Amino acid sequence: MLGSESLNKVLKDTHKLTRQELMQIYHNAITVNPEDLFITARELRSRFKDDVTFSKKIFLNLVNLCRDTCTYCTYKAEPSQDKVSMMSWQQTKDALHLAKKYRCVEALFVTGESPEERYSQAREWLAKNNFSSTTEYLIHASEMALDMGLYPHTNAGNLNYKDMQELKKTNVSLGVMLENVSPRMTHKGMPHYMAASKQPKERLKILRDAGRLQIPMTTGLLLGIGETAEEIIDSLLAIRCIHDRYKNIQEIILQNFQPKPDTAMRNHPHANHNYFKIIVALARVMMPRMNIQIPPNLSPKLYHEFLTVGINDWGGISPITPDYVNPEFAWPDITTIQARSKDAGFKLNCRFPVYPEFIKMVDNKLKRRMSTIQDEYGLVKKEYWV
Repeated sequence: MLGSESLNKVLKDTHKLTRQELMQIYHNAITVNPEDLFITARELRSRFKDDVTFSKKIFLNLVNLCRDTCTYCTYKAEPSQDKVSMMSWQQTKDALHLAKKYRCVEALFVTGESPEERYSQAREWLAKNNFSSTTEYLIHASEMALDMGLYPHTNAGNLNYKDMQELKKTNVSLGVMLENVSPRMTHKGMPHYMAASKQPKERLKILRDAGRLQIPMTTGLLLGIGETAEEIIDSLLAIRCIHDRYKNIQEIILQNFQPKPDTAMRNHPHANHNYFKIIVALARVMMPRMNIQIPPNLSPKLYHEFLTVGINDWGGISPITPDYVNPEFAWPDITTIQARSKDAGFKLNCRFPVYPEFIKMVDNKLKRRMSTIQDEYGLVKKEYWV
């Protein structure tokens, strides 16, 4: 028996933790001892058996001009910078051919937030490639990826309902990071002050719209950017509420902040390891059946610890392209992930950009394409990705 009645009820599968209980569990873990929380998270995670998954991907940095300015972001570029990316149609095609050569499964398409609304250069880039909008480019690029045997997942910020409806025809899942549900994060002096798209109500609308469309959705939180414990718990509760209603949140990414030298938050401390670990465990006890992942490249020396407190996925890992969002943190080699997972008692499996239990939501034409390399568990056949 644990010292916490609430955690004992969670283990018996008879209780959904309330905000007050979550705050008490967090307070006890931070100020007294986190062991009861970790034990509970470990037991709940064990119900996923000994499997841990990842997605073998290529990261296509389609366009990194962005109408927003977040004080921690190094992804966004200005037109005059060397790191600017506006991929031509031929460059996109060549990248997809390379991905196929390396037996990647996922084509991750990432863009800045509505770049054509702010930059004439983005409008000119689209026109040169015979597209009228970034979304139109994404739709056609996704079709090309499918034709090459890759499975698209798009993260392009605040897509509207119609855009998502169209992208569902060519993408097996979509993603948008909630980051934090607190409006305080958008106030002057806070990370999202100059990022209109990061208004919580806008991000929550995306997740609800995706729910109405029955699109498998990846979302998540950014930890260590000045939030409070209450704000993190409220953010997780908001995600849980949407998933309870629509059943379409396929995964929660918990990303630990790492300061970047070319940003306004370069002197802000990185997310505390113990705090990060407690939040991961808290997410697990709060949503026992949710897929939870951390990016392994952001905790390169310690990421294997998180297998014991709740995570069941490593996210997308690319053998050929960098993490353009965190370029200073290289992806670990897939064989390294496999070995580390095995050392911790877990078997690494490759999944599609959609988890097996959410494949039922995928467009039927896409499901038929997936079936060519899909095993009996809804994962990618081992002989394909190894």
